[in-house]
Amino acid sequence: MEFIVVGLAAFLASGLTLYSGFGLGTVLLPAFALFFPAPVAVAATGVVHLLNGLFKGGLLWRQSDWGVVLRFGLPAIPAAIAGAWLLGRLGAGAELFSWSLAGRDFGPTPAALVVGAVMIGLGLLELQPGFQRLAAPPSAAPLGGLATGFLGGLTGQQGALRSMFLLRFGLDPARFIATGVMIAVLIDLSRLPVYALTVGAAARAAAGDLDGRLGLLVGWAVLCAFTGAWGAVRGLKKVTIGLVRGVVAAAMLTIGAALVAGLIGT
Repeated sequence: MEFIVVGLAAFLASGLTLYSGFGLGTVLLPAFALFFPAPVAVAATGVVHLLNGLFKGGLLWRQSDWGVVLRFGLPAIPAAIAGAWLLGRLGAGAELFSWSLAGRDFGPTPAALVVGAVMIGLGLLELQPGFQRLAAPPSAAPLGGLATGFLGGLTGQQGALRSMFLLRFGLDPARFIATGVMIAVLIDLSRLPVYALTVGAAARAAAGDLDGRLGLLVGWAVLCAFTGAWGAVRGLKKVTIGLVRGVVAAAMLTIGAALVAGLIGT
């Protein structure tokens, strides 16, 4: 059952999030958490997320706008490290409220509630025609990198804000997607080593009593994510910027609502 659930989540999320620029980790973490302790789920999700980003980067790097990647991604690196360090200092935080469904308890942490509310607000803005006509000057790229890097390190939810900034730069769909992928890789490479220092020991301890199915499941998730990304890249030429905006807005509203409700956590 775990191979079906995790594999399907990785395949579908990887394909859809190629266009939105975010959401793979948010979808995959709950799938892993159904079958493994939380530290193991966090570590396994991080591995799949990074490897999938590198795979997509290998497919799309030639289409990236490297000027935007550097202006956006370089400031994001120290910001992501700072956010990940702060997360380790603060911890997950207690749930603000809880509710039950089908015998399970759910509830948002303060970080999940704030990030979810911001994502809902941004998603509603993206649906407004007037907001879609706004353009960001090149000078805004470093600010966007700092904001998305720090939020990504602190909560893991960096893709929504990054996509919102990049949509303002007037990139065509292929460049928008490829540029976002390369920036995400830079942020992942920055924040994951910090996570390893804070949750790595806990994850290894929690995984100590598990059999070899964890490694097999991570490998299976990586393969399914690669397949989903490859299929999405094949259809890239048919994608319009309107479709990208719609996917970004829908993903932000859906994930934001799930965070606010406590169905998923940061």
